[in-house]
Amino acid sequence: MLKDDEQTKENPFSFEDNGPTNTLPLKFRFDDKDLTPPEKEDWQKEIDNLFTEMEICLTLPDSDFTESSNSKVMCQAELCLSGKHQLILEEPIGIVCRSCQIVHKEMKDIFPTLTPRRRDWVDLRRSECFGIHELHLDDPGSGNYYTSVDAEGSVLDLIPDHIRMSMYSHQLDGFVFLWKNIVGETCIEKLKTEIFDDGRGAIISHAPGTGKTCLTIVFILSLLKMYPMCRPVIIAPTSMLLTWENEFRKWGYRIPFHNFNSKDLSGNELKTDAEFLRRVGSRMTKLYSWTKEKSVLGISYKLFEQIASGQKGKGSDEKLKEIFLQLPGLVVLDEGHTPRNQQSLVWKVLTGVKTKRKIILSGTPFQNNFEELYNTLCLVNPKLSGSMNSEKRWVSLTNAIDKNSGNAVEELKAMIDPFVHVHKGSILEESLPGLKDTLVILRPTDEQKGILQLISDDWSRFDQVHLVSLISVHPSLAAFSKRFSGDKDRLRVLECSPYAGVKTKFAIELIRLCDASHEKVIVFSEFIHPLRFIMQQLIDQLKWREGIEVLYMDGKRDEKNRQSSISSLNDPSGKVKVLFASTKACSEGINLSGASRVVLLDVVWNPAVERQAISRAYRLGQKKFVYVYHLITSGTLEVEKYAQQANKDRLSELVFSSRDRQRIKSRISSVFEDKILEGMVDNKMLNDIFKNVIHQPKESNVFANFNYVEHRH
Repeated sequence: MLKDDEQTKENPFSFEDNGPTNTLPLKFRFDDKDLTPPEKEDWQKEIDNLFTEMEICLTLPDSDFTESSNSKVMCQAELCLSGKHQLILEEPIGIVCRSCQIVHKEMKDIFPTLTPRRRDWVDLRRSECFGIHELHLDDPGSGNYYTSVDAEGSVLDLIPDHIRMSMYSHQLDGFVFLWKNIVGETCIEKLKTEIFDDGRGAIISHAPGTGKTCLTIVFILSLLKMYPMCRPVIIAPTSMLLTWENEFRKWGYRIPFHNFNSKDLSGNELKTDAEFLRRVGSRMTKLYSWTKEKSVLGISYKLFEQIASGQKGKGSDEKLKEIFLQLPGLVVLDEGHTPRNQQSLVWKVLTGVKTKRKIILSGTPFQNNFEELYNTLCLVNPKLSGSMNSEKRWVSLTNAIDKNSGNAVEELKAMIDPFVHVHKGSILEESLPGLKDTLVILRPTDEQKGILQLISDDWSRFDQVHLVSLISVHPSLAAFSKRFSGDKDRLRVLECSPYAGVKTKFAIELIRLCDASHEKVIVFSEFIHPLRFIMQQLIDQLKWREGIEVLYMDGKRDEKNRQSSISSLNDPSGKVKVLFASTKACSEGINLSGASRVVLLDVVWNPAVERQAISRAYRLGQKKFVYVYHLITSGTLEVEKYAQQANKDRLSELVFSSRDRQRIKSRISSVFEDKILEGMVDNKMLNDIFKNVIHQPKESNVFANFNYVEHRH
């Protein structure tokens, strides 16, 4: 096999030096077997639609079957009150009741402790760092941007033809934009001289689901072709590192990706003897390979913060700290809005990285306010933070925007345009069937009203918001709050009637109807208890099984189980019908395009989180029309939260609007029937739960039009 430098001379423009390899098919098939079924004719599609409509009509309730369908649930609730629980083993908690969730025995009392307690901080000092001084690493920053490639033309010529032909126009524009900002030039002839400065940064603000990861990998591969020792580092949320590893395996060909968070060797490390590996450990072997060969290093924000901060007692090492701060020639911050608080440790350590060549990937750089946005921009453009005049001007302009000053908007955009590449998602509108966004305002049940009235104005704002979110799903969920500790028995009785919660009723009926129309559903919530409650109702009523028809995903799931759930949902031939997912843990960076219905069970303060959640389904690769349901309980704090969310969306749109925005609005607003929602609204057994249904709510001032400004809780 040729070495990297020999390969470069022989074929400088290809990521895969020996061309595509022939691999065996993943599934056996006869040669005469057609891989894709023939396209159905219009009359066949019409017949399929008629049968789907019939299934929906048959599934809609024609009588109030709540009592009969929940007799088993009622019986179990009464048994729980009498102390006869339905016990199951639920890791890592222990033995708990499947119905009322009471903990019968904790896990620590079931099994003896075999390993030390897991910590949030990785202990590197005792297990991994002791061998770092044996690595004989190069001096930091030496030769990062020196090239010996003998080539001509534009940097676009570094992309193999078959890859360039598959890239969208916004990705090619972003590719050139990155070369201009990160390196400073797009002409290969001018790039042949060694670059000595610390470079510049850029933000790729492309709508979620439009291929930022693919664009970044293609850029890194082309950069490594020109500068083999530029040593790129990708810093990402822990849950995203496995995705990056898989994507590099797909697009990166022979460029190794070293996942520093994982102690498992990938097989792409430099060959070392067993004694060397035993002395330095697997992580240091990966680090050594990254410093010595053309490769990419991946690390989580938390682990990078731990190492680069050098905090005593956190397992760091001064030599290791120096490597991570001095050696990288390019730093990519995936979900780069994460380090947006100027007082946070991760933001401070990122500003201490020597290279200025940083790329922030974020479909939603504006999160909560302009101060956070300024902090994010400072990571890629230190001149902003280093100039008192720039900061004062920023504050002045953003204050003027709040007063609807058009000139302030234009001046602010002029400040950020040189290093921010914006794409609002027109490619999604051109490539996908469509998106329908619906605000569903629901009437609380009498049981919910009674519990909501008990919330005191003297309680903390956090307690009020948290309780409103729980009670709006089902009144019995208030039992999980200490504020209602004295009412637990009374609240648990309400579990006998799942439809005592209006959002629970809506979600169960929608999921049943989507099953009839062969569509998969994702239910997002900020909180775990509502997800678990509705999931248990489906298991009890419809006899669905967790892990088969029903999937559950939160931040506690390890990466491999998480990836398995994603694959199951996206498998068209699978049995999965619904995924219950934590908004915080599962709203960024994963592909859930196997589902076409998205239910947002509660309202979050940050609209970017909501947009990210929607984009798990509405992204490149989606084959169906996507329907999104924002659920709000009327007369509660959720109305105020949604109004503030809409205002934040407006500010973000002002700053990060693009030329294709009007075309997007006209396409995204196109009328498309939602037969399932229409069937629910028209059904005599369900229509009483709806107060209002508003389509595409954020395209108009919905709260001014409908006067939703007053609330109790």
